Amino acid sequence: MGGWAIAVHGGAGVDPNLPAERQEDAKQLLTRCLNLGIVALRSNVSAIDVVELVIRELETDPLFNSGRGSALTEKGTVEMEASIMDGTKRRCGAVSGITTVKNPISLARLVMDKSPHSYLAFSGAEDFARKQGVEIVDNDYFVTDDNVGMLKLAKEANSILFDYRIPPMGCAGAAATDSPIQMNGLPISIYAPETVGCVVVDGEGRCAAGTSTGGLMNKMMGRIGDSPLIGAGTYASELCGVSCTGEGEAIIRATLARDVSAVMEYKGLNLQEAVDYVIKHRLDEGFAGLIAVSNKGEVVCGFNSNGMFRGCATEDGFMEVAIWE
Repeated sequence: MGGWAIAVHGGAGVDPNLPAERQEDAKQLLTRCLNLGIVALRSNVSAIDVVELVIRELETDPLFNSGRGSALTEKGTVEMEASIMDGTKRRCGAVSGITTVKNPISLARLVMDKSPHSYLAFSGAEDFARKQGVEIVDNDYFVTDDNVGMLKLAKEANSILFDYRIPPMGCAGAAATDSPIQMNGLPISIYAPETVGCVVVDGEGRCAAGTSTGGLMNKMMGRIGDSPLIGAGTYASELCGVSCTGEGEAIIRATLARDVSAVMEYKGLNLQEAVDYVIKHRLDEGFAGLIAVSNKGEVVCGFNSNGMFRGCATEDGFMEVAIWE
């Protein structure tokens, strides 16, 4: 074992014209979350507990697209989803269609620990949350003024906005481009989601991963992306932990997170080689990114999009927070 390691992300695909102060805000949030995880790991907190702790912090801050600050559906409401996985015994929990639970990642953890199931959604997940006594808030808590404005732009452009935080001029201009990016064969105006995730290997070599998101701005009611799907947006095994972000439909088709572990197991690749392989060979024409740790204490971030909000740290003192390649 090579000691503990941690990585966090705030989404793959970043507007190249993103204002400098928003870039700085993102870096500060990622740094704060990394430090939160580092303190816990130095106190011998388990990998799965650190993943939940860090993602709760990301969900509570409205900067990224999870928890408070989640993207809005076509009806102006929030439907969130999350998943978490403990690689030691491949235990997992996931939730979708969450509208009132303050921290969806903790509900996913409860599905793993306190239910006979791996995945609960919509009214069933909400009922389970109330029975477990988790913190409940009104749906309006998750809605921000910025997102209301971005939803208006999306509806005017009759499109799904991936990076709903691009300034309005950028959104309007992108919607009118002659060569839009496609998702599942259909045109979209802008690519750059901001899902959040965390992967951890602790001092005992135990790997864990988690992912949480509000999904796409102006998405259809009931749409489920890759984030709550074990093997697609999140996966952890005895070898590694992986959290993905980006074009959900492409990540789902590739079972991207699981494939990192699979090529390590079946092809004998190390973590860096595995991440490079799946990013290059499994996404077809999709754009995505991922963060990963191995049971050897390695940490890797990979993406084929225009940047990814990310940060990582290791027990030997290495720490990095970055956006661009």
